[in-house]
Amino acid sequence: MTTLIFTYDATPHQIEAVRRAIVGEGAAEITRMNGDRVAFLVDDPAGLVHFDRMQQMPGVESVLNASDKNRAVAEVTPATRLESGIEGLLVIAGPCSIESEEQVASVYERMAEEGLRYVRGGAYKPRTSPHDFQGRGAEALVISAEIARDFGLEIVSEVMDPRDVELAARHVAMLQIGTRSMQNIPLLREAGASRLPVLLKRGMSATVEEWIGAAEHVLVAGAPVVIFCERGIRTFESITRNTLDVLGAAALKERTAMPVIVDPSHAAGRRSLVVQGALAGLAAGLDGLLVEVHNDPASARSDAAQALRFDEFSTLMRRARALRAALAEADLYERKR
Repeated sequence: MTTLIFTYDATPHQIEAVRRAIVGEGAAEITRMNGDRVAFLVDDPAGLVHFDRMQQMPGVESVLNASDKNRAVAEVTPATRLESGIEGLLVIAGPCSIESEEQVASVYERMAEEGLRYVRGGAYKPRTSPHDFQGRGAEALVISAEIARDFGLEIVSEVMDPRDVELAARHVAMLQIGTRSMQNIPLLREAGASRLPVLLKRGMSATVEEWIGAAEHVLVAGAPVVIFCERGIRTFESITRNTLDVLGAAALKERTAMPVIVDPSHAAGRRSLVVQGALAGLAAGLDGLLVEVHNDPASARSDAAQALRFDEFSTLMRRARALRAALAEADLYERKR
């Protein structure tokens, strides 16, 4: 399989001319992908198509062979630096879901005091049971965005349906793709086409390769950066909600310049282990944290058991800063040896 990617400004006539040329040379099948820019997936098992010739045609940006899959993940450098809370790191924290204006204002005020730039603002909540709280939808986006602006913060919020991306993009600074949606290809493409940064959570049963493939869809569709988020995978172990695969995330960092962060809240499933999971991720060299924080966890309408109290989050931030400083000092020592 070969992927042919068009430029952003490729015209319909140029795209059609390339299609005709590929068909004329005998390709078995062409699948068109429509996002922020067009791409063709070309099945050419007999090797009849001269792709070097196609590379020279107007409107064509690049041709990727099967061996070049996921080149964007491997080669693209993020154009923007995402930093929040701690120098050199991306810390995103806040409530699992938006419940009330009072709740949001209380949490966001504290997050601003901790120096954060990005905060959670859950509007659409994919729950295992349809009888559980499903979030307040578009109303929550408006509420959280208005309050966030008052504190100089920016919203990160999950989208579940491609039809919700356009509305969400008006109110948030970063779109989140949840674990259940990691391989929802239409959603990945639509999120990428928004041109916003996309936080991509690892599917609960996904391999690192599948995670990378999902990110490639987002980047090819036009996203300037994908933030990979390890949130724990489903294994035989049940003592925690999920198994935090820190080494898998560290291995991913060897293959991309994109940020790789850790979500210890969903991995732990209970607040007593969140801080340890967060520090483990940072000690492994990951680029940041996604953490659930609530002003009154006992009353939270979703994920109450794993949400940190304000004082616990402050403890995490102190320890994370100390760990960051210690790692920097160790790196400096190693360079001087």
